[in-house]
Amino acid sequence: MSKYPVIIFEGIEASGKTTNIQIVSKYLKKIKKKFIKFREPGGSSYSEIIRKFVLNRKSKLNFKTDLLLILASRSENIDKIIKKNFNKKIILIDRFVDSTLAYQHYGMGINLNLINQMNKFIIENFKANLTILSVVNKKNMKKRLNMRKYINKYDKFNYSFYNKVQKGFLKISKKNKNYIIIDSNKKSIKENSAIIIKKIEKLISK
Repeated sequence: MSKYPVIIFEGIEASGKTTNIQIVSKYLKKIKKKFIKFREPGGSSYSEIIRKFVLNRKSKLNFKTDLLLILASRSENIDKIIKKNFNKKIILIDRFVDSTLAYQHYGMGINLNLINQMNKFIIENFKANLTILSVVNKKNMKKRLNMRKYINKYDKFNYSFYNKVQKGFLKISKKNKNYIIIDSNKKSIKENSAIIIKKIEKLISK
């Protein structure tokens, strides 16, 4: 296990993903561990420009264009952020490869083999040490989205879409032993925080 692991945070909108990133960031600061975090789409300077196109709530880009832009953003992040910090700092990533599979394949129906081939071309043999998947039910998701001050394009789909995406995430998780699932419906933030921190402690102590 790497002294500086790569940790991915996944989940549909309003699932508690951002809260979990904040929990881990705060913990790493507390124990004085070097880390870097970034989001997808977004991250590097060029990737943040791409993010504005993808998430603009007035955007009418089609699903294929979204996929290509997200992959372009990832390619820049591999080169500009990940390669420069790998094995030097703990890397926290807000969405990565599995988000592309869950949204673009399970949610939007783009060919799975195509997405896998393109991801492999971009990330090569790069793998995460841990993925923290946040899940949420329909009631809590709608409640949390209604509280948001800013809504982007990916906050505006109907629930049937998000349900397909979340089921996609869960299907992916069953094939990956480095996944933990955080249920934001049944447990409090404090309870989930304890679960996450315990896992992180075990990961960085190896």
